[in-house]
Amino acid sequence: MNPPTPYLKINAQRVRRNIEKLAAYAAQHNLGIRPHTKTHKSRRVAQMQLEAGAVGLTCAKVGEVETISGPGEDVLLAYPAVDPARCQRLAKLAGDRTIRVAIDSVVAAQALAQAAQQAGTVIGILVDLDVGMGRTGLQSPRDTLELAREVDRLRGLRVDGLFCYPGFIWQPADQQAEAFKPVIDKLEETVQLWRQAGLNAGIVSSGSTPTAYQSHLVPQVTEIRPGTYVYQDMNGVHGGFCSLEECAATIVCTVVSNAVPGQVVIDAGSKTLTSDRCLPAPDSGHGYVLEYPQARITRLTEEHGQVDIRQCDRAPKIGERVTVIPNHICPCVNLHEAAWWEEDGRLQPLRIDARGKLS
Repeated sequence: MNPPTPYLKINAQRVRRNIEKLAAYAAQHNLGIRPHTKTHKSRRVAQMQLEAGAVGLTCAKVGEVETISGPGEDVLLAYPAVDPARCQRLAKLAGDRTIRVAIDSVVAAQALAQAAQQAGTVIGILVDLDVGMGRTGLQSPRDTLELAREVDRLRGLRVDGLFCYPGFIWQPADQQAEAFKPVIDKLEETVQLWRQAGLNAGIVSSGSTPTAYQSHLVPQVTEIRPGTYVYQDMNGVHGGFCSLEECAATIVCTVVSNAVPGQVVIDAGSKTLTSDRCLPAPDSGHGYVLEYPQARITRLTEEHGQVDIRQCDRAPKIGERVTVIPNHICPCVNLHEAAWWEEDGRLQPLRIDARGKLS
């Protein structure tokens, strides 16, 4: 089978290797894995992660929870739910699976409690502590205690622990110990404060793909939530967190023009690759062309990818297919209705089940 381009191709063998590698690390360090499904948005891949020992799943949107998780499973919504519609959907889901939500406000706690009371269910709460990302999360250990006490008073909610996100740590792996020191100090102060107040942070949920294999450096952490690790991308390659051989997701494209000297155009633009720059190497272009390592994708418009080939020792031909590893695979996957699962030399359709779930 030779699908029309551009299409997203997933290498099954690499996916399995990536899942097994992290599972082995987590088992060695007594850490739970709660993979973030925003990367693959696929029930099939989520099931592979659960079968490899994941303690549960992480989602960003309620629609992802509804689509990817199943009865009896354990799911964390790593995004504050504050509006009645989302809270009501979560409360209903809590009837046949474990639902946890990371929050950083009394407003969210009260909205979730009201929905849970109406549905006759219980929602677990992880209190979000900002450890340096500056995006969401309460700013001090004392603030988390106050919110945890409020949650503990509300019928329909259960205090399950703490949530944090060290997504600001992009140093090379051998330099992350120093970057983790303030995270460790803040978490330890928080855990001790809760303990003195009679509250138990049974779960301390953290982690990202760049920090995944250094998670054991933070003794308070009980589980990690990496997402990108399952497919990997050029952020990981340029950051030194993975190799090209670990990148399981690629975009197969066709060269459609060579009319401009020193350039070819591929049929993958911003609607296929996204416009995300590579965080560790912002001047590296919009992805990596496997067949032409010296090429650089310099510009994306909706349907066109402009590729500078002046440094290449040979020029791609019109009609030739090339393979691109995206900079950031998570939003790239969300642009595709389906992918092609490559296994044993064959391609099979893989539905992107939770594509476009914005609420």
